Amino acid sequence: MPFLSRVNIYPIKSLDGIGVDAAKVLPSGALEHDREFAIFDEQGRLVNGKRTAQVHRLQSSFDLSAGTISHQVHGRDRQKTFRIDDDRQDLELWLGEYFGFRVELRRIPLGLPDHGLTPGPSVISTASLEKACEWFDHIGVSQTRQRFRANLEIAGVPAFWEDGLIGQPNMVREFQIGDVRFESVCPCERCVVPSRDSRTGIGYRGFQRLLATKRKETLPSWSPLSSFRHFYYFGVLTRVPLFEPGKVLKVGDQVRFQAPLQQTRT
Repeated sequence: MPFLSRVNIYPIKSLDGIGVDAAKVLPSGALEHDREFAIFDEQGRLVNGKRTAQVHRLQSSFDLSAGTISHQVHGRDRQKTFRIDDDRQDLELWLGEYFGFRVELRRIPLGLPDHGLTPGPSVISTASLEKACEWFDHIGVSQTRQRFRANLEIAGVPAFWEDGLIGQPNMVREFQIGDVRFESVCPCERCVVPSRDSRTGIGYRGFQRLLATKRKETLPSWSPLSSFRHFYYFGVLTRVPLFEPGKVLKVGDQVRFQAPLQQTRT
């Protein structure tokens, strides 16, 4: 029986995540505290991993109950802790010195997902992460997890089980984790971020080509990726139907399918 084995949230977009035992679903479909904050420059442009590899060298840890974040630059001993609300100005100054330009840390109460039409949590299986580790030298499960940054991790299933949540293009499938219903919308098309070491920011040469090649070679019978334009996909994007916000996902919740494939809403 598939079950939810991990819940990962990323309090500041593009920075490190933390594992939690439970997470509430927000009205947007996002998880509480996931991508709740984001860093912007003076022109209002997002500072993220797609823009600069510097974000990977910025090691962060969070204490949600205390509302604090601790930063440490990779390779340096000194760690600095801030209260996200009370020390906001000092935190922005510290981040600005690190990035080399002035920044603003903004709170986005309903989260800031990468994909506006699929604001629900992303889903991947533990077996998929483990399989990817076989393809790349010296990259373990923990590092792979940090590279792909999925919210919900499913265990008790084979590699690329999550592909079965997707139909042909423009089709969705309803499924349920614990008390929460989801609609799978599409596979997650990957950017440059997974190709970089999540600690040093150093790129893995040929990562995109190798991942796409291996995905094609190991494509399970239930995967629809042969109908898509390439194979550089890993994980599934979702959205949450009405009346689900306020419900809580918990590690250990079972996964059940609710309905057959249906046409995507526009």
